[in-house]
Amino acid sequence: MFLICGDNLFDMFMQPGAEPSAADFAARAGGSPFNVAIGMRRLEGAAGYFSALSTDPLGRALRTVLENERVDLRHVRDTERKTTLSLVTLDAEGVPAYTFYSEGAADTGVTVADLPELDDDLRGIHFGSYSIVLPPTADALAELASRADWRLVSLDPNIRPTVEPDMSVWRERVETLMEMTDVLKISTEDLGLLYPGVTPAEFAIKAFKAGVDLVAVTDGGERALGWTSAGVEAEARPPQVDVIDTVGAGDTFMAALLTRLSQAQDMRAHIADLDAAGLEELLAFCARAAAITCTRQGADLPRLSDL
Repeated sequence: MFLICGDNLFDMFMQPGAEPSAADFAARAGGSPFNVAIGMRRLEGAAGYFSALSTDPLGRALRTVLENERVDLRHVRDTERKTTLSLVTLDAEGVPAYTFYSEGAADTGVTVADLPELDDDLRGIHFGSYSIVLPPTADALAELASRADWRLVSLDPNIRPTVEPDMSVWRERVETLMEMTDVLKISTEDLGLLYPGVTPAEFAIKAFKAGVDLVAVTDGGERALGWTSAGVEAEARPPQVDVIDTVGAGDTFMAALLTRLSQAQDMRAHIADLDAAGLEELLAFCARAAAITCTRQGADLPRLSDL
């Protein structure tokens, strides 16, 4: 089972045409790691979730969503802190912009004292998004990564500049985690924010020097690129779809990647043994899953039968 760690929130989508004095919203449960956990379960992977969930009405709703998706919640902590809210607006291409209301919230207040014991059935741990930069949660998750031992560690920075606008903070946190990471997925948009002018291939070399074994770089709806530390590289292109929005597409790709890798008895050995055809097939599966999410409003991730 993968333990998915970090953000949980409600995305508030402002509906077009609403009067300024009475704005209408469509609310959807979300948060990048929250979505990844659900995405893995929908793809029939084994996933647990670690963070704090609020006992307010929104937090109880988030817990119910996870329970309904059969995500393992044995490591979740309850708190009276409020649930994070994210105001989402979309551009003409359906690309979202986020404004977060997360100060003093449930998912940003996790401490080292809240960290779970890592059971033997936990084969991997995943980190990502604003929970890796906002203390005290960021410090707690870095400590958890250091305790991973033999378990596979994965990372998707999923940068949110409206939460932390200082890219040097993001770089420091990402580079600290990178030294403990086996599988790293990043979008070209995030790569441009973290390392302006650095190409995906150059970033992959940097990641391998830090000890990463597999790097995947997604380029919107254009292509997905992948490299292994053994020198294998591949590219896959997603199917063309009618895009509603791209919310949750990156989380879907990550969930599909972890689900596929977790099917191997020895994930590190599987990554080391990947040839170009195998890596291309892996990227294509993940890109196809992400494309399905783009045909739906919000982070409505596909089930295995959808693929």
